[in-house]
Amino acid sequence: MSLRDIDILSINKKVDLTVVVTVVLLVAYSIVMVYSATQSNAATSDDPYFFIKKQVVALAIGIAALLPAALANYNRWRSAYAPLYILNIFMLALVLFIGVEHKGALSWIEVGGFQLQPSEISKVLLIITLAGFFATRKNQLPGVGDALMALAHIGLPLTLVMVQPDLGTALCYIAILVGMMLVAGFPARYFGYIAIAGSLLTLVAVKFNFFKEYQINRLMVFVDPSNDPQGAGYNLLQSKIAIGSGQFSGKGLLSGTQAKLQFLPERHTDFIFSVVGEELGFIGTAFLLVLFFTLIMRGLRTAAYSKNYFGTLLVTGVVSLWLFQMIVNIGMTIGLMPITGIPLPFMSYGNSSLITHLAAVGVLLNVYARRFSQ
Repeated sequence: MSLRDIDILSINKKVDLTVVVTVVLLVAYSIVMVYSATQSNAATSDDPYFFIKKQVVALAIGIAALLPAALANYNRWRSAYAPLYILNIFMLALVLFIGVEHKGALSWIEVGGFQLQPSEISKVLLIITLAGFFATRKNQLPGVGDALMALAHIGLPLTLVMVQPDLGTALCYIAILVGMMLVAGFPARYFGYIAIAGSLLTLVAVKFNFFKEYQINRLMVFVDPSNDPQGAGYNLLQSKIAIGSGQFSGKGLLSGTQAKLQFLPERHTDFIFSVVGEELGFIGTAFLLVLFFTLIMRGLRTAAYSKNYFGTLLVTGVVSLWLFQMIVNIGMTIGLMPITGIPLPFMSYGNSSLITHLAAVGVLLNVYARRFSQ
């Protein structure tokens, strides 16, 4: 068979090539920017490729997760949503007993010298189980009881990640729930009730010191970073300087002073967007936003065209997760959102994050391939 014999249109009917190309570009973009952001981090390792090597390993595992997620018949997941929910709870609870603490959060477990963050992987499992729950109630008009049961569905995993504590993942759970409830046809007033309940719970949590001191400080500096420029507000101020100094075309790869001189903490993880802004300027950030916009729109298109309600819910959950993390991460780097530790999908360095989002791509491709099946 020659290349001329390959029918691209036929392949594209089963595989969303636009999504595949977009994800490849995002991952390649990430590897370049993580390398650029970590060149000055000699304190962590003498190997300049230390982070890149780990990211490539995560990429390989992510592809291994993507393939079965894309090729398996996703309709079978619907009947298995209860066992998957139990698996999710077990995985999150396990962290509390054998987890590894890092920067005050008990969120990681060691697997053969490789650190995994179950709360990240949990996001895809929650999408599947929540979609399964809603799909079983497809023919019922959404009511108060359904809303309460949906809240209860995320309540236990949400509590387990808050205990770690991992506020960012908890917020992602809520974003997934809201996105699916919108598609499931819940009345608009229910979302107001959720917002009110969330606000009250936040006040109670603050009153009884449920939040860590650094989490409270993040909210305070969101209002005014200059209140603590050398402490909690330092990251945000340095991030703004980095993005602003990049101007239109940036300072060039490996030439960002905020990253190179280590003024910007967490530059390869939560603040990777700031590195893009400083080194590649408006052009680099605009290109990145176009890639995300393309991925989101293809996801919405797949959800809209899917003739399978369960498939529509799955893709809605994936898109809700990506959109929420993108908005919050970019928003926090420019001061429009509080700093919550939510990574930028595909871009931020992080083994579990990359594996999770590649698995989510597999779910999207799976539904796309079967979008005309009931």
